[in-house]
Amino acid sequence: MNTETADIKAIEQVVATVERAQRAKDVDGFLALFHPDAIWTTGHGKALIGFDAIAEFTRTVLPAASWEGEITYEAVHTQFLRPDVAAVKVRQVYHSPEGEEEGTPLYVMTKQDDGRWLLHACQNTAVWVE
Repeated sequence: MNTETADIKAIEQVVATVERAQRAKDVDGFLALFHPDAIWTTGHGKALIGFDAIAEFTRTVLPAASWEGEITYEAVHTQFLRPDVAAVKVRQVYHSPEGEEEGTPLYVMTKQDDGRWLLHACQNTAVWVE
């Protein structure tokens, strides 16, 4: 397996872990995916700058989140900006009895010295259907 293929697999695992953490409301599992200097913009446009802000928001919101159905995440496109930086387009779908709602997050991920890929700059965006 070449390096790019291995990195894509590792990135897909991070996205899969985001899904598992969201479903399980696993705050620590979710936060373990972030770079210390991360930036996260929520689906409602709230900018969270730095790990502490992301952690405070997540510890408040994730355990209290409620939805009927399930959520899925899929890395649909990975573009390497450098060998250690990737822009990852994600398809996020909330499956509920009322139907589906879709999001299209963009995750900029960075590869750490130990080989782990972490979320570094992320924008969570809803898909609006007219």
